[in-house]
Amino acid sequence: MTGSGLNRTREAQWLQLALKGSDDAFAHLVEAYQGPVFNICYRLLGDRVEAEDASQETFLRAYRNLRSYDLERKFSSWLLSIASHYCIDRLRRRRVRWVSLEDLPADGEPLDAGPGPEAVSHQRERASRVENLLLGLGPQDRSVIVLRYWHDMGLEEIAQTLALTESAVKSRLHRARRELASQWLEEEAGRGEAERL
Repeated sequence: MTGSGLNRTREAQWLQLALKGSDDAFAHLVEAYQGPVFNICYRLLGDRVEAEDASQETFLRAYRNLRSYDLERKFSSWLLSIASHYCIDRLRRRRVRWVSLEDLPADGEPLDAGPGPEAVSHQRERASRVENLLLGLGPQDRSVIVLRYWHDMGLEEIAQTLALTESAVKSRLHRARRELASQWLEEEAGRGEAERL
C-alpha cells in the first residue's frame, strides 16, 4: 500500500530527505499517509476524536523515531505498526467505548447512485452490523482483521506490523473470523425469531 497515489520513488526521496532532517519532506509523508493512519486508528478505537489524537501521536512518534526506520521495510508497514501498537495500548488502558452507528464513516462514500434507497439502506445496515461485531473483538484480533481486510495486507506484512509470527496471525485471523461468523449467525437467528413474533 502506498498512500493516496504516492509512488515508491517519490516516497523514497522524501524518506531520504526526512532522514537528513527535512521537515518539509516529512510533511509530505504525513500528507500522503494521513488517510490510512486515521483509518486504522478509527477502526481500532471506534471514536473519531480519539482516532484523530492517535493519528497525531502516530506521526509524532514516527518523526521522533525516524532514525530507527529500516529502509528495507515498507514505510507504510512501519507507520501502521506504530499506529496499531499505540491504539492497542490505548484500548488496554481503558474499557472499550461503543460508538454510535451514526458516527461510523461509510467506506467508499459516496455510495453508488445505482442501487435504490432500499438497497442502500440494506448495505448501510450490513456495514454497521459488521462494524459493531468488529468492535466486540479483542484489540489484537481486531487489528489483524482490520489490517487484512481494510488495508489488504498479507500475512507476512501483518506479522511484521504487529510483531507477531505468521502462524500467530493465521491463528488470530481464523479465530476472529470464526467469532465474527458465529456472532453474525446468532444475530440472524435473533432477527428471524423477532420477525416471527
